[in-house]
Amino acid sequence: MKRIKSLLVQKEESVLNVFNLKLMVRENDSLAVLMYGSPDPDAVASAMALREILNQTKPLAKCVFVATEPVVRYQNAEFIREMKVEISLLDKVDLSQYRIIAIVDAQPTFFGETLGQIKPQIVLDHHPCKTVWHASLADVRPDYGALSTIMTEYLLAAKARISKRLYTALLYGIRSDTVHFERDASIEDIGAYYLNYQRANRQLIRRIELNQIPDRFLKYFDYAHQHKRRYRDRVIIYLGSVESADACVQVADFYLRIINIFYVIVAGVVKDRMVIVFRGDGYRQDCGAIARKSFGAFGPAGGHRSAARVEIPLETLKAQLGEDLSQEAVDRFLVQRLRRKRTPAAGTNGKP
Repeated sequence: MKRIKSLLVQKEESVLNVFNLKLMVRENDSLAVLMYGSPDPDAVASAMALREILNQTKPLAKCVFVATEPVVRYQNAEFIREMKVEISLLDKVDLSQYRIIAIVDAQPTFFGETLGQIKPQIVLDHHPCKTVWHASLADVRPDYGALSTIMTEYLLAAKARISKRLYTALLYGIRSDTVHFERDASIEDIGAYYLNYQRANRQLIRRIELNQIPDRFLKYFDYAHQHKRRYRDRVIIYLGSVESADACVQVADFYLRIINIFYVIVAGVVKDRMVIVFRGDGYRQDCGAIARKSFGAFGPAGGHRSAARVEIPLETLKAQLGEDLSQEAVDRFLVQRLRRKRTPAAGTNGKP
């Protein structure tokens, strides 16, 4: 265990950043931690860790966790309940009331214009930087599989007291974001996982993981079975309108488990955009590169080798399809874009 701690604490980047973090906080300070999209375990665990470091440096007068979308996945909602965390929606929070603004598991550009004149001082992420932005303290490490690993380094460097609940959150954050190390991961991810594993409530995590698919999602699996298109080792599915992007994720993860299927694309319309989820074995195809090459011209697109995501505004999609969002028209659009010639790109990372 001492060797694991030594590996994680020796990161000069983490030690320096923790030093700067401690300099930033004042007596009776206020902190808002922003997460992009529907909060996932890695983002929540990282927010908890950041709050703990600052609060143990100088007690915070107030702190709020903020997300741009409500929690959708049942597992994530149960995890958040067990961690006794409250998360507010961005449009319900006045960020001007908080002196320190931090972004975890995301970057300022992810938020578009929603932040207005608010400039975050702290940005912590493990996805690649696609455009230029500025923050007083920015730590972005694309070679890490989970931000929870970086935050474990921070906690150790800060010599912070870590509760069993926080160990549990960090373990689940690493576990979920690396998909049990099926996605890209670093030696630091493995070390942090082992350290948190020794002290976490693993029984709680197992209970959360056993509850995966809401009963109401079964209709999407049935629809997918009836409308899937299979091309050798690849499956393409358009689900039509879905209640959340998580429906696409659940269906894609399921089809990737079918024998001789190594690459899955599942699309669905969520409110004012079409979400396309990519899942692969991480060996034959680079999902992130394919997402960008095939659909990057229409909206945000990127991801890891084994998981990626695209979001296309509905108006953009309608313009491309002549207002025709029928099953046949969208199927044809997906197939045609995916058949375009692509330049192979290995080792590309991004937000799945």
